Amino acid sequence: MNRKLVAPVCEFCQSRLNSVFTALDDEDVTSLSNNHLCNYYKRGQVVFLEGNHPMGLFCINKGRVKISQMGIEGREQIIRLAKAGDIIGYRALISNESYTASATALEDSRICIIPSKVFYGLIQSNAGLTANLMKLLAGDLKEAERKVTHLAQKTVVERLAETLLMLNEYYGKDDGATVDSFAITREEIARIVGTATETAIRVMTELRKEGIISIEAKKIVILNREALVKLANMYD
Repeated sequence: MNRKLVAPVCEFCQSRLNSVFTALDDEDVTSLSNNHLCNYYKRGQVVFLEGNHPMGLFCINKGRVKISQMGIEGREQIIRLAKAGDIIGYRALISNESYTASATALEDSRICIIPSKVFYGLIQSNAGLTANLMKLLAGDLKEAERKVTHLAQKTVVERLAETLLMLNEYYGKDDGATVDSFAITREEIARIVGTATETAIRVMTELRKEGIISIEAKKIVILNREALVKLANMYD
């Protein structure tokens, strides 16, 4: 079971400064702070389930979450990763439809929940928030279209190389070379790429043998970014 926490004060929340809620004025931020809850999710705990109806908006205060769907033969496909400052479940909430994917904590996470009524009120009273949500929707649609194209046209090696670059950009250390894979297992990397775990492990082993990456305990280090970009068939 997820554990309820004392909700963080929105006025002093650093994650809010990296979210769509930067558009809120002081009065709206105070209202938001007084009308939200916060839960603690351990790694592997479900935040929401595909098919359930949304009761509010989830805002990640700390931690990482994967958004995934169950495909053919029950194989999980990770369609999105989220970190502190990101909101999840917003499309289902806006469209008043059931979730089309599930959200699961990739590591111990602190997640705030804004009740539907509060969220709708903020949208109606704040044009800046609405504009930020529209930009977020457009960006997510663009990313979904890119993934469909890549699944159809790119090889597993190209997709895996691009995934490692994406993870490095999204979760990398300050030195720009390390992917902290404590919360991203090889199985989960395979589910992002859209391939079997065995295939992903085989490709990463080849990349390690070629000196492009190194695999050290719970992290992947990119040793030759230029080679990885070339393998991904991307423009650097």
